[in-house]
Amino acid sequence: MAAAGPEPEAALPALAQQLGLAARAERPSEASSGPGCLETVRRLTGLFREARPREMAEESMFQSLLKILTKASCEMELTCKDSMELITLDTCLLLVAECFRCLRNACVRCAKNQDVMRNLGLIEVSVHLIQLLHGLEVEQESLLAALRCSLQFLGNLAAGNGDSQNSIWKCAFPDLFLSCLNHHDEKIITYCCMVLFTCLNSEKVRELLEHNNLNVALAVLNIYRKQLESEWSFLIVTDHLLKCPELVKAMYAKLSNQERITLLELIMAKISEKNSMSSEEMAVLVNDAEFLASLFQEKCHDVLKLTSAANTEDEEAIVTIRILDVLCEMTSNNEQLEHLQTCPGLLETAVDTLQLTHLAGKQTTNIFTATHSMTGEGEISHPAVGFKSHLIRLIGNLCYKNKENQDKVYRLDGIPLILDNCSIDDNNPCILLSEVAPAETTVQRLPV
Repeated sequence: MAAAGPEPEAALPALAQQLGLAARAERPSEASSGPGCLETVRRLTGLFREARPREMAEESMFQSLLKILTKASCEMELTCKDSMELITLDTCLLLVAECFRCLRNACVRCAKNQDVMRNLGLIEVSVHLIQLLHGLEVEQESLLAALRCSLQFLGNLAAGNGDSQNSIWKCAFPDLFLSCLNHHDEKIITYCCMVLFTCLNSEKVRELLEHNNLNVALAVLNIYRKQLESEWSFLIVTDHLLKCPELVKAMYAKLSNQERITLLELIMAKISEKNSMSSEEMAVLVNDAEFLASLFQEKCHDVLKLTSAANTEDEEAIVTIRILDVLCEMTSNNEQLEHLQTCPGLLETAVDTLQLTHLAGKQTTNIFTATHSMTGEGEISHPAVGFKSHLIRLIGNLCYKNKENQDKVYRLDGIPLILDNCSIDDNNPCILLSEVAPAETTVQRLPV
């Protein structure tokens, strides 16, 4: 029977010695072209895929990698000034990328290595090197690989380590995040989002409100719009940005109508989650609800533009429709409902808007005109389909178990208006809302 081979960690001392010799080279390009330097780092990268070698790694290994990366920074700076030959640059970039792969693997679920790397100053050197890499005006796969691996390293270094998260934030925010979030390479964008998500907390989110820092939040939203499968950008918005009402307002003011629609969709996704909310999260959501209610009251008449066939793609009107959708969802939650039920002017605005759209549908034939084709052939493609039924849904929810609002609808002549709309209509699915009847005849039910 053949003897078992040596344990992987047995190779560590020899590799550490070889790495130390490579780190003494004058320039990284010389080290990488020397005998076995790149191969030495690659072997370490492979070893660090296993937990045991990671735990046995000594500080001297990371000091050697730090020296190589520090010298690489100097060589990159010379490159920017003196135009290093592409072959030499490519050789240097290959070594830099492999060093970052090695560091990335070494700090996976290993707080000891994370702390050693941070204390050695690897974060500062890495951030500086990433910024230099961004300044290289070359199109090489080795450059992209170096950037990708550097960001993966920062992500792993930050994972579960608050001190590393704070150090990365101090060095990288906002400049490095902005440059990487706006990069043309999707993987670099994704890894940058991973680092940003890992570093964020409630205090850091508030820093996004400061001068020019808002661009980081806007860049994340733009990434989600362009890459709908980007889970990290989705999590940054829903788990962090939406929890700061002041930031939501500041972002909304800077967004285009299309971007506002995207933000509203993310808010809808957040409030549709079935997970129970803490009192703090509920307070944040109430603030967002009040903000959206004020927007709806301000912009509700924009939907009347849709009475013209030429304005079916009016973006301001579509934004207003999406705001109504979110308000309907918010008022379907009993915890959020009671706050919106007392929101000044919201109920009156909903009734008034229903009256205006109902009247507009009677004056001319348009999307607000009731149709009774009953053909069932195909779906009507128009952004305002269902708008009146959603208005009725909102009114009904605001009146749920609320005598004051029920009486208010009665005084506003809302009952005959709603009954007039509760008929078969292809453009507005019928909703029967008994709770908006006069208080003494109301039959209560859950909000819809």
